[in-house]
Amino acid sequence: MAITNVFTAHPATVGESWAGHARFALSTSGMLAGAALAAAIHAVVPSLCETTASRTIDRLHAMVHGPRSDGGAMIDTVETIEA
Repeated sequence: MAITNVFTAHPATVGESWAGHARFALSTSGMLAGAALAAAIHAVVPSLCETTASRTIDRLHAMVHGPRSDGGAMIDTVETIEA
């Protein structure tokens, strides 16, 4: 495999350039870090950040798989799952 192919093969499979794919991946990592921080805060003080992490996960799912109304969802929102 050519060295340039290491950087371009996967982004091409999803219709993106390397730079576009890098932007999306870095944006996703920032959102996940924010969700992780919110979940950690919620673990210590349950009345804080009650739905922040789950809303972020739902937003990321929509970004990757499309809006739920388009039939792209394979899961229910976290808030609707009964414990």
